[in-house]
Amino acid sequence: MNDHGHPITFGVSLDPSAENLAATRHVARTAVDGGYHLLAVQDHPYQPGYLDTWTMISHLAAETDRISFLTDVADLQLRPPTMLAKAAASLSVMTRGRVVLGVGGGASTDAIAAMGGTRRTGPQMVAYTEESLMVMRRALAGEPVRHVSDQHAIEGYAAGPLSPAPVPLWVGAQKRRMLGVVGRHADGWISPLNIYVPPVEVPSRQAIIDEAARAAGRDPARVRRIYNVIGAVGPYRGGTGLVGDVNLWVNTLTEWAVELGFDTFVFWPVSSAAAQVELFANEVVPAVRERVRAVRGRR
Repeated sequence: MNDHGHPITFGVSLDPSAENLAATRHVARTAVDGGYHLLAVQDHPYQPGYLDTWTMISHLAAETDRISFLTDVADLQLRPPTMLAKAAASLSVMTRGRVVLGVGGGASTDAIAAMGGTRRTGPQMVAYTEESLMVMRRALAGEPVRHVSDQHAIEGYAAGPLSPAPVPLWVGAQKRRMLGVVGRHADGWISPLNIYVPPVEVPSRQAIIDEAARAAGRDPARVRRIYNVIGAVGPYRGGTGLVGDVNLWVNTLTEWAVELGFDTFVFWPVSSAAAQVELFANEVVPAVRERVRAVRGRR
């Protein structure tokens, strides 16, 4: 059991398709009204139909309040760490701290190279990501950064502006070496979708993070645990991921919180996004929070 007792929070993944921008705006407003904590946007800039993640988040941040934005996750090999820290700090200043920076090593080596990024091997990508986290940590703290290595040539970045609140650094990972980076450096682990990292595979990954955290002298409880959950609430047929009625969702997310240790769930509705986001907020979210409180109280 890996439940570290963090508050249970919820987010919504927004469709980055340019052709669906009007509908995405509506979903974002529905999420704000529903009391969600996060609006998440995936980062696949090599998809020609997708809007740029930072541009989309900046646009929506100007139209919303009371909700934070998560890059789920920003591709570090296409967004160098000093510029990414600059962008996150700038948006945090403009939104009064409503930014969570989710980052990853990059989903596709070929796509990264096609856009002009460096083609790195697996070990090189892990080293680049780990060093990038150290660079961003210093930059987000407003410290000058000099980091020259095989992976970086940062000769003296005068960091700023300084965010009004710390910008959390969450890392998307699923393999052992990157999970170790999470344990050593990240404020949170972002698990890939439940169809890519199913629940049965979660405990072994959590153990790797916890072991790496302890080896680095960190309390594993400092690392938040975030699950991207795709599916639908209701009688959908042939849907992807978790599909079923409200009771199924409440029971399942409660179990994933208190048994698997997730404290944040990002909902990826497979259809009728605005209606699903409203239903999820009204029926699933309060019931999960209440059920988790009850289980924790008994323990």
